[in-house]
Amino acid sequence: MNSDEKKALRNFLFIYVTSTLFLVSVILYIYYGNELKMARETCNMELKNASMQIKADILDKYMKKKEFIPQKLQKDNVRYALLDKDKKVIFSNINDDYEIDFSKNLYENSSYNYFITTIDEENIAIKYIVMESCQVATDKNNIKVLIAIKLIISSLFIACIGYLLSKILLNPARKRVESMDKFIKDSAHELNTPISVLMTSVSMLKSGKNPEKMMKYILSSSKQISQIYNDIHFSAFNEINEDVYEEFDLKDLVGESVDYFNDISITKNIKINSNLSSCFIKMDRTKTQKLVNNLISNAIKYSHKDSNIEVTLDKNILNVKDFGIGISKEEQEEIFKRYKRGNNNEGGFGIGLDIVKRICNEYNLLLNLKSQTAKETIFSVDFSSIVNKK
Repeated sequence: MNSDEKKALRNFLFIYVTSTLFLVSVILYIYYGNELKMARETCNMELKNASMQIKADILDKYMKKKEFIPQKLQKDNVRYALLDKDKKVIFSNINDDYEIDFSKNLYENSSYNYFITTIDEENIAIKYIVMESCQVATDKNNIKVLIAIKLIISSLFIACIGYLLSKILLNPARKRVESMDKFIKDSAHELNTPISVLMTSVSMLKSGKNPEKMMKYILSSSKQISQIYNDIHFSAFNEINEDVYEEFDLKDLVGESVDYFNDISITKNIKINSNLSSCFIKMDRTKTQKLVNNLISNAIKYSHKDSNIEVTLDKNILNVKDFGIGISKEEQEEIFKRYKRGNNNEGGFGIGLDIVKRICNEYNLLLNLKSQTAKETIFSVDFSSIVNKK
């Protein structure tokens, strides 16, 4: 992973994790508020119920003319105090660090919740019942710990998901970049050969050595460069070009391509033989030329030196047969993909057969491949679907 990919990955993770955590934080904040509200309501209810129970016991003892003896409540987190009308303590087990606010009957401070009720009986010494509970503070701390744990787990989960998503999203782009890097390197390598031959031939021509042969090499190199440029241009810009349909004899077009590539194949001393029958079709002539040219060019690339290539057109089927390195069954499944090459030691960028495949798919032409490793390869294209039957 290069520096640009790492930077893109970091930026994506930062934006994704930050925005997702913000959303999770909002949800957890709402959850905290609801849980705290429920805890307060539950605590207040418990205080009221305990207060009513104590008040009922006091009144019951008074009615029976018995002395009320304060008892410890069953719940450890609830305590109370009994005060007279002058607010003097009769009994208390509440925390005395905080001053009681008698102006409210229900309130809370940082540590406790309070509920105050009164007894309106002049003959009863107890006037105020103050209830105290620390349950809300305890619940608040527990909720905070729970939310912190959830936030940490959510952060780790979101970060992992974000990383996996970024890898999935960046993977196609990364493969594309790697393919383009490889394509550029192959382009430089592929162009180097005809340019070197061209420069050498020009130098030899200037010195007057074998001018006829040097002119053939110059012509061959020039056509190779032109073919490379045309393939790159077609692959990059064909999608924005509109098709121009016209009727023509495929025999003439294939014949022109054979003559054209016979000049190119001279550098490997390869002879292209043809046996062509008339086949009138209606399609874009430029694309047809690209299809035929790439099949013949591919045959030259993967043929041995001093060999032959056979190009036949019969019964609407174009066959291009070479006696070169062949293509294994495993490679046959990948050979038509862009930037895939049958053998990395040979020339080409891996776009030629991709162009052939795309054109065949566009016009519903049946494309077939038969090959035997280290023996022969035959590419066949059936033009029957676009033959002008008139």
